[in-house]
Amino acid sequence: MSFSPVRDQIKQTIKDAADIVQVIGEHVELKRAGSRFTGRCPFHSEKTPSFSVNPQGQFYHCFGCGEHGDVFSFVMKYHHMEFPEALAMLARKFGVELPERQLSASEQAALHHRDLLYRANEEAVSVYQQCLRHPKWGKNARSYLERRGMPGEIVERYRLGYAPEIEQAGWSYLSDQLAAKELTAEIIEQAGLAVRNDRGGFYDRFRSRIMFPINDMTGRVVAFGGRILGDGRPKYMNSPESPIFEKSRLLFGLQQHRQAIRQARRALVVEGNFDLLSLAVHGIDNVVAPLGTALTRMHIQSLRGYCREVVLLFDADAAGLKAAMRCIPFLLAERMEGRVALLPAGHDPDSFVREKGPAAVAELVEAARPLPEFAFDTLVREHGLTLAGKNRIVGELQQLLAQAADAELRELMSAHFSEKLGVSPGYFRGKAGPVAPRPGTVTEKPITGVDEMGRQDRQLVDFLIHHPELYAQLHEAGMEQVVLHPLALQIVVHVGRLAQAGCRQPEELLTDLENDMVRDYIVRRLTALPSFAGDEEEGGEDGAMMEELCRWLRLELQRRDGASLQERIAEAERQGNTAVLMELLGEKLALDRKKTKFFI
Repeated sequence: MSFSPVRDQIKQTIKDAADIVQVIGEHVELKRAGSRFTGRCPFHSEKTPSFSVNPQGQFYHCFGCGEHGDVFSFVMKYHHMEFPEALAMLARKFGVELPERQLSASEQAALHHRDLLYRANEEAVSVYQQCLRHPKWGKNARSYLERRGMPGEIVERYRLGYAPEIEQAGWSYLSDQLAAKELTAEIIEQAGLAVRNDRGGFYDRFRSRIMFPINDMTGRVVAFGGRILGDGRPKYMNSPESPIFEKSRLLFGLQQHRQAIRQARRALVVEGNFDLLSLAVHGIDNVVAPLGTALTRMHIQSLRGYCREVVLLFDADAAGLKAAMRCIPFLLAERMEGRVALLPAGHDPDSFVREKGPAAVAELVEAARPLPEFAFDTLVREHGLTLAGKNRIVGELQQLLAQAADAELRELMSAHFSEKLGVSPGYFRGKAGPVAPRPGTVTEKPITGVDEMGRQDRQLVDFLIHHPELYAQLHEAGMEQVVLHPLALQIVVHVGRLAQAGCRQPEELLTDLENDMVRDYIVRRLTALPSFAGDEEEGGEDGAMMEELCRWLRLELQRRDGASLQERIAEAERQGNTAVLMELLGEKLALDRKKTKFFI
């Protein structure tokens, strides 16, 4: 996409105003590592953090899957937005006025269309809230919420509403209200709020239901969930997918609860909206619920940016067991720690917390079973430990093990399960078979010769990797002559080649790099706290470290020159060559004076 000078200026203004660490940090747990921030990539599964955010350069880079870009790239990929929408969102967030007239006609049309869908949903929230407050229409709905223990502040916080019955408001009350606000029937239908009938007209999708607005991670309403009043079917109904709503990615409550989840470093997953609200009423806010579907891998990926552990808080009935078992492969595949807490028979989270209180929920969560143990026990109960039962268990565990993201976990689980089943580990591994690492996974493997690299060489190379823009000064100080370790020298030569081509950012060092050993070392250094790191304040140590390294290089060069000169002096003495000896002694005197001057 090409930009006019005005558009370029607008984009740069927003980029300068936007704090990329703040934007990404809302979705990824970031930790400072020297002058950068690192975390686990939100775009692929990984065990160790390889996602780096550079606040000085205002860009991010993942050394595992290769995703990189600026704040616009992140917003577009994470939120599934087109550029104009990402531009508008960041402009609103950071208070930059965005003149829409600078967008192309097609961009304006696309952005306007999505804005209309968002507006339709937002207007629907107001209509549903008004219906809930209506003296007659909302009476039964308000009574129902009171019986479920939903206080007014929860109703307001989650913006609950009510879709009235046909007898109260007719077939198209919401559609008529939105049409009065100049929203077309096509927009209302695409937003999932209305359904087209056989005659070409439209009727409201939701009727006689408590309405739960569903937010995306920017806080905009993108869909609704509706819980029927009474015994009608389906019990829960969600909006269909639309250009702004993808149910396999969004979780009810994640936008409202993300800070609580991040603080607890744990997400509780429940099956129903009222389960979530009841826990929130009792002060348990680190909860999410899938939107009428089983927990998906993309749901796990969304949670991974906020916590390290997921606890499935499900009913102990057959449906709950089945739902928990379906989740396990996704958690293993995404390297998420997971446990399962099954509620006592006859309870769901809503009834349990209202009857037993939040302390009982906390106790249940702390006692939750690890995923592998839960899976094994469930399979034993289902199949038994007869010969045929064991064979079926091994077959199902084989599929489960294939989802584990790292070999160490697969080996540990294989050994553990084989002991429980009374079969040899070799037999179990043969059944499960080796699983190739998933694309984009950073594999941990030893780098030959690193242990032999001296402390000073390692500090020098690590500093150079983080500051390739300082190559020229280090080169002038004698870096190539001093560094002797083969791997360190390969890295210095590689950085030098790219520096001469204009490389000034660490992430650019992976460009045109075919040497796997050098690549592995650079990736590890950029995703770990630098060996030279001291004070974490930006710029606090870099200048001092640069001076120290240059000083060491000069001293080391002089030391080596002196050692070489001393050998030549000794050789001249053995040969009795007085003329050469006197010349060399003169050189030694000059070198000693130079050393003295350097130390003063």
